Formats: sequence, C-alpha cells, structure tokens
Amino acid sequence: MNSRQRFLAAIRGEQVDRVPVGSVTSVATVDQMEQTGAYFPDVHLDGEKMARLAAGAIDILGFDCAMPYFSVSAEAAALGCEIDWGDKISMPMERTHPWSDPEQVCIPKDFLEQPSTATVLQALQLLKKAYGERAAIVGKVMGPWTLAYHMHGVQDFLMATILEPEKVNRFLERLMDVTILFANAQIAAGADVICVADHATGDLVSGRMYRDLLLPFHKQLTSRLNFPLVLHICGNTLDRIEYIAFSGFHGFHFDSKVDAKKAIEKVNTSAPAGQRLALLGNVNNPETLLNGKPEAAYLQAKYAIAAGVAVVGPECAVPLLTPLENLRAIRQAVVDMTPS
Repeated sequence: MNSRQRFLAAIRGEQVDRVPVGSVTSVATVDQMEQTGAYFPDVHLDGEKMARLAAGAIDILGFDCAMPYFSVSAEAAALGCEIDWGDKISMPMERTHPWSDPEQVCIPKDFLEQPSTATVLQALQLLKKAYGERAAIVGKVMGPWTLAYHMHGVQDFLMATILEPEKVNRFLERLMDVTILFANAQIAAGADVICVADHATGDLVSGRMYRDLLLPFHKQLTSRLNFPLVLHICGNTLDRIEYIAFSGFHGFHFDSKVDAKKAIEKVNTSAPAGQRLALLGNVNNPETLLNGKPEAAYLQAKYAIAAGVAVVGPECAVPLLTPLENLRAIRQAVVDMTPS
C-alpha cells in the first residue's frame, strides 16, 4: 500500500499493511520552516508557501499525509474577525468577536474568495498536484462550536450554553452552513479527508453538554457530507467518546489526556452495530514532543499502536519549536512494530 491508500483504509476501518503515521492538525515547526523556506506568518495568506510547508510532513517527517491549514482562523477572518496573524513562533489569534446575536450570522457571497480561505484551497490544489495518489491530503474546517467561539467570544458563548441554550442552538444551526461550505470546497480542491475541529474541549464542556447541545448538529453535519470525516476535540474526552461513536464521523482525533486503551475499550463497547470509529493521534505534545526525548515519543507511539489506535501521531497542533527528531520517532515506532 502507498501512503494515501494506507491512511484512507485506516480511516475506513479496513486492513492496512502497517499503521499509518500522520495528523489531521498542524505538524508545522520552525525547523521545517527553515528547511522549506516557508515561514509563519506568510504561509497563512500565501497558498504556494502554505503547500510547501505542509509538504514537510511527507518529505521531512516521513508521514503518510499532509494538512496545510495550520491555524484555526481562516473562516473567522473571512467572516469579518480582525486577526493577529502572529509571527514565526506564534499562531494567529482573533482580535475581535463581531457577532452578539445569531441573527447577525451572514456568510459573504465571496467567502471562498477571501484571502484566508482562498489560500487554503490553493494549497490543497498544489498538494494534490504534487502528491496525487501517493499521499493523503487532509483538509480542515472549524465546526460550528469553534466558529461560535471565534465570532461571539468564548466566554460569552459558554455563558449562553447555561443561560440561553436556544441562542446557542441558533448560532450552531447557522454556523454549520459555514463548515459545510468550506468542507465541500476543500474536497473539490483535492482533499481526501476533512478534519472537523470543534473545540468542545473536555476542559470547558462536559460530556452531557456535548450530548445535548452539539451532538445533534454533528449528526446533521455528517449526514450532509459524503466523504471521510475526522472529528478533533482537545482535552479529556473519555466522557463523550460513546456519543461521538454515534455521530457519524469516520474517525476521532483525540488527546493524550485520554488513555489509548481506555479510549479503544469505550469505542468497542459503544459503537453501533456494523460501525467503527477510527481513533487517531494520542502522542502528547507539551511534555513529550516539545520538551521530551525521542525515546519518550517512541514509547508513547508504541503504546498507542498496541492499544489499537488507527493512525498514530501528535494529539493536536504541535508546538512550533518541537524538535524534528521527536516527530520522526513516531514513525520509527511504527516501522519497528511492523512485521517484516
């Protein structure tokens, strides 16, 4: 199998020749910027540079996929947020949250032609042209919960989940159209898989709140998008994996705060008959990949593989100063655990 075949088969729960290595969130680092000549913050608004840096996941790290959307701000910028695009060692951030009411939600007719969104689409086109059928090309969109954080503000939105749940529902209903529009455009541009990053993190949102407020929209989302979808949520999400298993996503990219064996057990006991939720990620970022040694990354990757994680890689967007040798250790663990 080549990298693309391997990655897509793993997402679908099919037999693979070895566990694929990769991430549906950013693996861009300063070291890769220096090797490719494509640097933050330029890459966020330059499709050629974005594609060049994203290709480092394949050419420098030896991963089975590339994902070019490094920040979480493309949609927010196109919808009217003021963005601080950061610098070489920092990610972009929203400066403003322009919508106070769901009735203000409006998708510009030129949403896909805005600089931030058009850059992602161009990068996907370039990656598809360069890597074709050899490696998997992953797109990424913000889910409606994350978009509400950006456009309404995290604190105000989370307060509304308690005090004004109907307001939350109206925001999610309207913002879901943004997710669907951008996801379809990325598939048309060349993506094989779409990651839906929806940050109902376990540190801020309970499993019950996910079930009652967000799960119904995730079910609608997956029913309207007919291609491989991977959900990404940070934090300890063990309390909602049983609900995610019924959401319709093909995969779930999860945090190291969830033990891989416990996650696999929860999926196996919760998934509907005839369905399977592929688990991705799980190697710790701050302690292991950023500040640890390659040996620690190697051992964590082996643990995840042995537990049954379908695609092994970092738990979330990696810190920009992560050493290359720590990321490469993940792939080495896979190689060493693959029967010859």
